[in-house]
This record gives sequence, structure tokens and C-alpha cells, in this order.
Amino acid sequence: MVRFLGRYSPYLYALLRIVAGLVFVLHGTQKFFNFPPSKGGPMPLGGLMTAGGVIELVCGVLILIGLYASIAAFIASGEMAVAYFMVHQPMGALPIQNGGELAALLAFTFLYIAGRGSGIWSVDSAFRGTTDGS
Repeated sequence: MVRFLGRYSPYLYALLRIVAGLVFVLHGTQKFFNFPPSKGGPMPLGGLMTAGGVIELVCGVLILIGLYASIAAFIASGEMAVAYFMVHQPMGALPIQNGGELAALLAFTFLYIAGRGSGIWSVDSAFRGTTDGS
């Protein structure tokens, strides 16, 4: 099979990392600052919600800019797995039934980022002076 976008894969991966990091950051800012505004208003913070918000903000920024993205993405993946099994899974067996599609997709996206690393367009690659993201 011809990979017609294969030569762009490093750039597409960088976009995946950046967008996933941004989505994660926005979940954190929504918890702490209600930005962007949520339909239900500000979330009551405490315990796990506060810890989740901190992980989303800190790890989201690290993933977004590509600084220690492997470690940050591994932590983020774990948070999303916990969120899925604690919040969504009790409401149904499958993500489509329990509203956990985003949590499941982010968990596996972050797991992939944890395995692959920061890639190009990252602070890590700038520090190493490489252009291929290795």
C-alpha cells in the first residue's frame, strides 16, 4: 500500500502532539478558570478533580511544547485511564455507551506519544540541536 502522506509523518505526528496537548490544557483551564466556559458552569474542585486539573495543565503544556513529552504523556495517559474507569466505565461497558470516547482516545494517544517522544517542532529537539526530532 502506498503511504501517500508518509513523507509528512514527522510533521503530522508533531501536529498530533501539539493538538492533543492543547486539548488537555483546555481541560485543565476549564477546571480551574472555567475557560473556555462549560455548559454546567465552573466545576467544584477538590481531591481528584484538583489533581486532575494540575496534571492536565502541567502535562498538557509539556506535551504541547514537546518538553519531556514522553514522561508527561505517560502521566497524562494514566490520568485518562483512571478517569475512564472511575467516571465513564460504571455507566456502560463501551465508550460509545458511557460517554468515555474522549478519555479512551486521549489515553491511547498519550500512550503513543509516551512511546514515540517529542519529535520535531519541540523544545526537546531544539535542546538537542536535531531537526529529525530524535
